[in-house]
Amino acid sequence: MKKVLITGAFGFLGRHTAKKLKEDGGYYITGIGHGKWNFHEYQQWGIDEWHNSTITFESLINLRNKFDVIIHCGGSGSVGFSIENPYEDFQKTVQSTLSILEYIRSQNYLCHFIYPSSPAVQGNIGDKAISEGDPCNPVSPYGFHKKISEDLCSSYNKNFGIPVTIIRFFSIYGAGLQKQLLWDACLKIKEASEEVSFFGTGEETRDWINEKDATRLISTVASTKDNLSLSVLNCGSGQKTTVRETLELLVRTYDKKIIVHFNQRVKDGDPRFYHADITLANKLGWEPEISLKEGLETYVDFFKVLMA
Repeated sequence: MKKVLITGAFGFLGRHTAKKLKEDGGYYITGIGHGKWNFHEYQQWGIDEWHNSTITFESLINLRNKFDVIIHCGGSGSVGFSIENPYEDFQKTVQSTLSILEYIRSQNYLCHFIYPSSPAVQGNIGDKAISEGDPCNPVSPYGFHKKISEDLCSSYNKNFGIPVTIIRFFSIYGAGLQKQLLWDACLKIKEASEEVSFFGTGEETRDWINEKDATRLISTVASTKDNLSLSVLNCGSGQKTTVRETLELLVRTYDKKIIVHFNQRVKDGDPRFYHADITLANKLGWEPEISLKEGLETYVDFFKVLMA
């Protein structure tokens, strides 16, 4: 049985990753991060033991265990937060990643490190399918900090032989996520009677990936045979959708007749276009299965039940 540590397992991606691995079988799952769970709560998400702690080198040693795989779902997940709190964002993203890499090097050698990253490391690539090899030119503190973390992964792989897989997730969504665009939009749609207004032009594109597809890729990577390479993979649907199309589909799914407006103001640090080239992930035998239409239907159902 493989022993897996998931950092940030209390969060959206972390808990869904734990649940997916437990469903697949063959894993003993330890979680660490901030969040107060009792045994029955974290067990429902597939976690065998939970440690409510900041992710530091010392806290990892105190787990007194050895792991086959560490999946680092902890850290900051917001461009806006990184702009308002750059120092704290650095600590959450970069310092935690360095702590894990040094722990693996000195205490848990050859443990496979899976690092969820973001296309924000590449910044404004333009209106094209973004490949893993495209140049990196981040435009926000969030993107810079993710890029530094990726560089640390590369350094520890090249200098110490630690096997690392970096997965750059595009716009992850799914039932249970209570932040970001879809959540904020549902709140506005719920209260609106005639129209709703959003930031931007509406012509920005996003590549939406459902959490079920995202965690399937993590599971695929976690189950691969150990090697000493550094791999970088994109995780998206491979399809671009404008924000206008996304929100108009969300309104129709919500079954309300309201008009969507955009204020033409662009937020700092938000690239205009996101569209993933998923060729490398496809070569592992993975491909997305859930359409945006199906995913939004599930998300709206979740939202309505929660708000009932």
